[in-house]
Amino acid sequence: MASTTPVPARTTFQGNDRLLLGIVLGVVTFWLFAGSMGTVAPNVLNEINGAYSDPAKKVWDHPLISPDAMNLAVSITALFSGMFIVIAGGLADRIGRVRISLLGNGLSILGALLIVFAAGPVALPLMLAGRAVQGLSAACIMPATMALVKTYWDGPGRQRAVSMWSIGSWGGSGLASILGGYVATFAGWRWIFIAAIVVSALSIMLMWGTPESRVVQAGPRRFDLPGVLVFVVAILSLMIVLIFGSKIGWGSPVTLGLLVVAVVGIIALVGLERRSANPFIDLALFKNRTFTGATVSNFLLNGNIGMLLVTQQLLQLAGGMKASDAGLLTLGYAVTIIAFIRVGEKLLQRFGPRLPMIWGSGIVGIAVILLMPTNLLLGQYQWFAIVAYALFGLGLAFYATPSTDAALANLPADKAGTGSGIYKMASSLGSAIGAAISLAVFTALGSTGAQFVGDVLTNHGRTDNIDLRQAAVVALVFNLLMVVVAIASIMMTVPKGREDSSTGK
Repeated sequence: MASTTPVPARTTFQGNDRLLLGIVLGVVTFWLFAGSMGTVAPNVLNEINGAYSDPAKKVWDHPLISPDAMNLAVSITALFSGMFIVIAGGLADRIGRVRISLLGNGLSILGALLIVFAAGPVALPLMLAGRAVQGLSAACIMPATMALVKTYWDGPGRQRAVSMWSIGSWGGSGLASILGGYVATFAGWRWIFIAAIVVSALSIMLMWGTPESRVVQAGPRRFDLPGVLVFVVAILSLMIVLIFGSKIGWGSPVTLGLLVVAVVGIIALVGLERRSANPFIDLALFKNRTFTGATVSNFLLNGNIGMLLVTQQLLQLAGGMKASDAGLLTLGYAVTIIAFIRVGEKLLQRFGPRLPMIWGSGIVGIAVILLMPTNLLLGQYQWFAIVAYALFGLGLAFYATPSTDAALANLPADKAGTGSGIYKMASSLGSAIGAAISLAVFTALGSTGAQFVGDVLTNHGRTDNIDLRQAAVVALVFNLLMVVVAIASIMMTVPKGREDSSTGK
C-alpha cells in the first residue's frame, strides 16, 4: 500500500521585497477596498436607486437595491471568506500557494468588475455576485500568502514579513472607512473598486514567476465533502440568525429552527472531522497550545470590530453627526495600528508572543471601557472616542504580529496552508459574528433601552436618545467580555517560551 504521508516540497528560493509587496497588495484588496463597502453603502443606494420618492422618510417607491439587500451585500463578503478560507488553505497546500494567491487576485478583479457594472435591473444580482466573489478572493489570498510567508522567510525576516502582512490587513481595515468616505464623496464609489482592480493586477505582476510552494502528496487524498457541507450549512444558519433575527423575529419558528440547525451542525462537524482521514478542518492542529491560544484570541479580538460599528452608529443616530465626521474620529485607529505594528514585532523578538498578546488585548479592553460613558455630552464623548479608537489600533498593533507569528511558527510545514486558513477563518468569522451580535444587541435595545444602565449612569443633555445610549453600553459590555475571554485564553495556552511545532506541547 502506498504511503499517504505528505512531504513538503523543497526549494532554495528565499523571500524578497518584490514578492512581499505583491503579497501585501493582494491582502489590501480585501481589507482596504472590499472592506470599504460598509461606509459607502448609502452612496451606493442613492446612486443606483436615484432620488428618494419620499425625501422626508428617505425611501424609494421601487428601489433596485433595498436597504436590507444592501446590508446583505455588505456582510456577504466576510461570510464567504470565513466559510471557504479553510478549504482554500487546504487547496493551497496541495496544488500550490502561489497558484491560489494568483487565483485569489484574479477573483478580486472579477468581483470588482461585477460591482463596477452593477446598475439598472441587474444591479442587485451583480452586486451580490461581486461581493460573494470578493469573499472567495479573500479566502484564497489570506491563507495562501500566509503560507508563503511561513515557507519563504525565517526568523527575524519572517517576523518583518508578518508585520508587513499585518499592515496590509489590520492597517487596511483601519483606513477603509476613511478611504471609502472620501473617494465616494470626491470621485464616486465605483472608483474604489476600479482602484482595487489595478492593485490586484499589480499584485499578480509582482508575484508572477515565484517558485511554487506546495505539499507533495505521496498518495491519493480525498476531499472532505461531508465536512464542508455541514460546515457551510451550520455557519450560514448561524449568520442568518445573527443578521436577520430581528427582522424575522427572535422567537419565530424560523429563527429557532435555524439556530438548532447551527448548533447541531457544529456538534456534528466536530464528530465528522475527528473521524475523517482527511478533514478540511484539522482538529489535530489544536493539540498545539500556542496555535490554539493565537486562534481563539484572534477570533475574539476581531469580534471587537462590533465596538467600532456600534459607537459609529451611536454618534450618528444619537449624536446627529454626519457619517463623514463620525468616521474621521477613527483616524487615530488607522494611524496607531500602522505606526506601531513594527513595535509589536520588536516586542515579540524581546519578550516572545505571550506578553505582547496580553498587553495588546488589555489595551483593547481599555478602549472599550473608554467608550462606555455614553451618558456624557456629545462634545465630551467625542474626545473619549478619539482616544479609544487610537488605543484600539495600538492594542491590535501590539497583538497582530506576535499572534500571527505564534500561529505560523507552530504549524507543521505540510499544514501551513490549512493552518493559516483556520487562523484567518477565525479573523473573518470573528469579525462577522462579533459585529452581528453587537449590532443585534444595539438594535434590539435601541427602542426600549436598558434600565439597569440608567441606574448606574446619569445621562446628560438630550433625553430623547437615552434608549440608544443605554443600548450601546450593553453592546460594549459584550465586547469587553470578549476581551476578557481572549486574555484568559492567552494566559492558559500560550507559554512564555516558544513551542516545538513537532511536539504540540
